[in-house]
Amino acid sequence: MENVHLAVEDEDLYSGYNDFNSTFFTEELENDIGFQQALRTSQGRRPLMTAKLPGTAIGGRPLASSFGSRVPLASSAGRPVTGAVQEGAARPMTSIRAAGYTSTMMRGSTLDTLGQHRGPAPPLEGKNEDAPEEKIKIMEKKVNDLIEESCMAYSSGTSQLALEKAKEARRKEQALVRQREQSGTADHINLDLTYSVLLNLANQYEHNEMYPEALNTYQVIVKNKMFNNPGRLKVNMGNIYFQQKNYPKAIKFYRMALDQISNAHKEMRIKIMQNIGVVFLRMGQYSDAITSFEHIMRESPNITTGYNLVLCNYATGDREGMKKAFQMLISVPLGIDDEDKYIPATDDSSTNMVIDAIKNDKLYQMERDKKAQAEKYIMTAAKLIAPAIETSFASGFDWCVDMVKASQYVELANDLEINKAITYLRQKDFNQAVETLKTFEKKDSRVKSVAATNLSFIYFLEKDYDQADRYADLAMNANRYNPAALVNKGNTVFVKQDYEKAAEFFKEALKNDSSCTEGLYNLGLTYKRLNRLEDALDCFLKLNAILRNSDQVMCQIADLYEQLGDLQQAIEWLMQVISVTPTDPHILAKLGKLHNDEGEKSQALHYYSESFRYFPSNINVITWLGAYYLDTQFCENAIQYFERATLIQPTQVKWQLMVASCYRRSGNYQKALETYQNIHRKFPDNVECLRFLVRLSTDMGLKEVQDYATKLKKAEKTKEIQEQRVKSGRESSSRGRRGSREGSADSSNSSRGERRSGKNISLPASNEPYESSSPKELDAYYVDPLGPPTERPKTGAKRVVEEDFADEDIGDDLLPE
Repeated sequence: MENVHLAVEDEDLYSGYNDFNSTFFTEELENDIGFQQALRTSQGRRPLMTAKLPGTAIGGRPLASSFGSRVPLASSAGRPVTGAVQEGAARPMTSIRAAGYTSTMMRGSTLDTLGQHRGPAPPLEGKNEDAPEEKIKIMEKKVNDLIEESCMAYSSGTSQLALEKAKEARRKEQALVRQREQSGTADHINLDLTYSVLLNLANQYEHNEMYPEALNTYQVIVKNKMFNNPGRLKVNMGNIYFQQKNYPKAIKFYRMALDQISNAHKEMRIKIMQNIGVVFLRMGQYSDAITSFEHIMRESPNITTGYNLVLCNYATGDREGMKKAFQMLISVPLGIDDEDKYIPATDDSSTNMVIDAIKNDKLYQMERDKKAQAEKYIMTAAKLIAPAIETSFASGFDWCVDMVKASQYVELANDLEINKAITYLRQKDFNQAVETLKTFEKKDSRVKSVAATNLSFIYFLEKDYDQADRYADLAMNANRYNPAALVNKGNTVFVKQDYEKAAEFFKEALKNDSSCTEGLYNLGLTYKRLNRLEDALDCFLKLNAILRNSDQVMCQIADLYEQLGDLQQAIEWLMQVISVTPTDPHILAKLGKLHNDEGEKSQALHYYSESFRYFPSNINVITWLGAYYLDTQFCENAIQYFERATLIQPTQVKWQLMVASCYRRSGNYQKALETYQNIHRKFPDNVECLRFLVRLSTDMGLKEVQDYATKLKKAEKTKEIQEQRVKSGRESSSRGRRGSREGSADSSNSSRGERRSGKNISLPASNEPYESSSPKELDAYYVDPLGPPTERPKTGAKRVVEEDFADEDIGDDLLPE
């Protein structure tokens, strides 16, 4: 009781609160020798005192402390302890149990205030996967994973796999709904998950062009009133009907979607109205389309809608409407910053690094593409309406140029002027084109180079190579890095047969623009002229990698392989040409020749026959086919080809003689006699025909034999006199001038060579009345249908027009977004 103080009247009631009693300081109890000794003695192991029932007035009763010892305490007011417990039961001391104390101490135990001797905490209670809620959560996660996999598969280009994943997600989602219904939690169905599954499935059906299934799935979503804003999906349904070209239904669904979207979503409403205008345009209802497009241009103008408005007014023939629409088109703001921000203005290295970083980033590329699209639409619209808005296309172009100069696209004015010159070229009004282009000689270097390039092209077409060379030099001086000007300069040097210098210009053009296909093609032709076949082949192989499926390039490659002696490679490349142009008779004939050179007669027959089927007037193909059937003793089949040759060359007696020879070979002597008689009427002095008539008449016992024999003698005598005259004339003309005689001999040999190349079949000899020369001597001579390399340049390869001002087709860029 020494630590218990009773209040006295004259004492301060608030004194003693700041006093510290070391008895209550428990942090050093482990080092307190007396306290630890007490715990080890019987005092610390004494059984607990319990209250006895029913006694309550036990003032001064010793109570068990939290340390296991008994301290007799009494309240200051003498209040009796009322909380009695059963005999032998320990009274809980819950007020300090959380600190690690206990009301009873075991033998040998020590104080563990931090709970270090209790061992590890018990493991967390595991989830019961068999519980219905856990099963539902797992199924929902699987459905979400399938939706993500479906979207990723579509983004990678595998639409079929995306559809399979979407279908599987739909099946699992339906199983999830049934699971909830069975567990009695149908009120907790995840509607967002159901909406996502159905929308993804409908999209995948649409991407795989399974339009009926997509429409049915969209209908399931739209008809469910529990989903939020399902009416927007009617836009997607309208797009499907648009793809099916069911335009009335497309307009119906677009309008239904427009009615269900509030005015707060202005951008969405504008896009839907644009789709409606496009559908009206496809239906030919231009006035309704104009109404929709004009509303869009007033509310939210854009380049695509302005271009479509120009097209609609052009279709209706409204001149004022076209002018108004064009003015609205060029006044559309692009929202693109000035490009000066990409030009370094200071010497600050950090600023320049930032500018270099953003110079080619995706945002700048998007801005550049947007500007290029706007310029393309404006140029196309101007070229379209220029001939229609005024009495002449020149006046129309002038009006368009004036409007463009007053707009934000002032740099397009010069381009329109050059397009005006190109329009003159298409109308074959070269003088006006030249005059228009010459006006640019004093303009800035870029426009001047373009105009000079086109002038060089015009003069090259007119074979005025001096002027072409002059303007090519002018274009190069204005812009040395203009690849088209360098190609034109190389062309002018090429026609002067200075191939080495031409190759240098073509190489320089390729250095400035590695994608200059004209320069690469012409460089290959130049190497062929220089007999550098390997270098030429390398050029055309590179060009083939750029211009896939170009028949001209592949023909050049095949021709080079043939010159290099690799016929198999030549055949393979010509087969690729046939896959691109399967009806080209010259390529088919070339394949026939190569197979014939390889000894593959059956393949040669196939390709020659195909060539004849597509072009039955090639005399070389006809000759080969006729000779082949004569060689294989199918004379009846050869007759049709020689008759065709007779129609092509009616003044050439050799084809008619071959027809008669085929009749003789087949044993039809009467028909052969009639054919020879017809030939005799047309060519009465032909010795070979008379010789066969004499022998056929003799064998058949005809009375006309004597008449034919007389005519034969007369014809032979006349032929002999003519030959003597020719021989004597040649001898007299060659006397005294050996050089002239040698030149004449060369010319004669050349002409005889040409005759041999044209005359493929030997006529029957005089001592062979019923047989012509041996069929093995009938070898069809084939002339390369492609011609010499320089005679078949790629169209436009040597005649370059600046690509920036080539004709643009009027596109049908009207599909809904």
